[in-house]
Amino acid sequence: MKVKRIIAYTLAVIVLLFSAVAILGIWEIIDIEDLIIRMFKSLMVILAAAAVIVLIFSILDRPERHERRNEEEVS
Repeated sequence: MKVKRIIAYTLAVIVLLFSAVAILGIWEIIDIEDLIIRMFKSLMVILAAAAVIVLIFSILDRPERHERRNEEEVS
């Protein structure tokens, strides 16, 4: 569960940074001719990588079926 939380916070920070750059571009404080396209492509790659990492860790951290049955019987 800790890995999912770290990935969620990291993605939230990246989205906030990209949003700040986009707002600066809208106000023409910085020049972002094709910077926005690169930012969205980068964000998509990061999101895809994070999804794969979460999938891998969810598969690795899943208890075995017989362990789950024993936990259900105890409850």
